[in-house]
Amino acid sequence: MLIRFVASSLLLVLASSSFAHDYSVGELQIAHPWSRALPPNAVTGAAYLELHNQGKTEDRLLSAQTPRATTTEIHTMLQLGEVMKMQKLDSVGIPAGGNTKLAPGGTHLMLFGLQKPLVAGERFPLTLQFEKAGKVDVEVLIEASEPNAHAGH
Repeated sequence: MLIRFVASSLLLVLASSSFAHDYSVGELQIAHPWSRALPPNAVTGAAYLELHNQGKTEDRLLSAQTPRATTTEIHTMLQLGEVMKMQKLDSVGIPAGGNTKLAPGGTHLMLFGLQKPLVAGERFPLTLQFEKAGKVDVEVLIEASEPNAHAGH
């Protein structure tokens, strides 16, 4: 009985660690980079993540790039009258001791000229360029739908 319990617990820990994928560089943490699965003919997509700055000074996300798209840009959504519009940003700040969330309907990374479809369950590399932390390579998990905000990411 004890062996079965230990084996089950170990499998649960290993399974949960394969779903969580967080990255750190210095005082900066990058939580759960993800993208939504899209139809095979989609030419644009988006990537999302959460940035935590435990440092005493602000950092900035300056750019991103991936071999999965010809161009990657930082965008935000703006309400202009009754119309939502995307606007390109030069960078996005991560305040000292604070968080910045790149999420659907807000600030996000636009992927233009997708080189192949975004298929649920696959991952792709993404390089983030920060003002202070420098370059950070992460893997973006392609999910069938938006991850549950209460799933521990």
